[in-house]
Amino acid sequence: MKSWPIPSVPLIPGTAAQLHLYDSADQKTKPVEVAGDTATMYVCGITPYDSTHLGHAATYVTFDVIYRILLDQGHKVHYVQNVTDVDDPLFERAERDGVDWRELGESQVQLFRSDMEQLGVMPPQDYIGAIESIDEVIEMTQKLLDNGAAYVIDDEQYPDVYASIDATKQFGYESNYDRATMEEFFAERGGDPKRAGKKDPLDALLWRAVREGEPSWESPFGPGRPGWHVECSAIATNRLGSSFLIQGGGSDLKYPHHEYSAAHAEAGLGVDRMAEFYVHAGMIGLEGTKMSKSLGNLVFVHKLVEQGVDPSAIRLGLYAHHYRGDRDWSDELLNTAIERLNSWRSAFTNAQTAGAGVDEAQAQNAANKAVSQLRERLADDLDTVGALQVIDEWAQTPSTAQAAGVVATAVDGLLGVRIS
Repeated sequence: MKSWPIPSVPLIPGTAAQLHLYDSADQKTKPVEVAGDTATMYVCGITPYDSTHLGHAATYVTFDVIYRILLDQGHKVHYVQNVTDVDDPLFERAERDGVDWRELGESQVQLFRSDMEQLGVMPPQDYIGAIESIDEVIEMTQKLLDNGAAYVIDDEQYPDVYASIDATKQFGYESNYDRATMEEFFAERGGDPKRAGKKDPLDALLWRAVREGEPSWESPFGPGRPGWHVECSAIATNRLGSSFLIQGGGSDLKYPHHEYSAAHAEAGLGVDRMAEFYVHAGMIGLEGTKMSKSLGNLVFVHKLVEQGVDPSAIRLGLYAHHYRGDRDWSDELLNTAIERLNSWRSAFTNAQTAGAGVDEAQAQNAANKAVSQLRERLADDLDTVGALQVIDEWAQTPSTAQAAGVVATAVDGLLGVRIS
């Protein structure tokens, strides 16, 4: 599956800062140490049954900043993302709208690509649909069956395949949730705790035996289709190795999705830990309520752009609060972001036209200080709030064309915001 064009990311003068990220599993902020010259990152993609809303944008912009910081440090980045293009929500929406589920999926993936391109988000090198990865899922499911980590339900009509939660000793380490919380979220987030024949209500589906009216593929354990969690396990580990640096997504994926993705990979491939960092972006709300398709309170990226909102302003609005916290989107927030963008651009423009009377050495010192502080704030678990304040302060300082160019380059390279 194709992704989208690579935005131009300029080289930033000066020295990069050491990136630190909060790891949900260890529940602390740790330095990100890259083995070799390539950082490996997997971020869970969309289920393409509706347009890209700001909740999606917040997640992908977050990991775009991480990508840009890693580039600034001189690393290559191998970034992988999936598309769950075969799943119940897609079928349900297609049936509701009277369209083919494949056409619906393709149209929404294309809109997502367009939105990511508009926002200047770095694309994954490997952008893989669930349908493309069927053989990989079958292979991993077979490994789990062969080593006793999975079993087939004793159901003659629907012999589904499930993974046992006791297949790894460390199950639960990624989310750190207790059993009661797991049971609550498993039922709410796509699990099937009441499925008859399971060894444990929390055992997760690996392969769903074919049902009438559903697409299916042949496998050694009968025709069917992949479960959700194993899809990401297979796609990630087949491209990044059995253990990689960063697994990312929204905070609602912490459990069950990331917990089970990790458990399947660890049980199937014999590793202690799938990812060194499990990084989660908070949820975006509207007027105090989580933004979600089910509630219909979505703000769409493409709609904002159609209304004339600059994508750089959208990014600044998303940066106004820390990425890990749940936060609200509002017209006031967007207007503040637009004003901030205009202020930064005015500072850059003024430096081009009125910078002749400004001391060049002082202007360069102020610019270098701003870039250094910008790097430091972003390297501290993506402190975008502090980063914006740094550039706000710089924008109030007289500058020259050359010095302003240094700041504009850093803001573009690290924040993906164009002010020049």
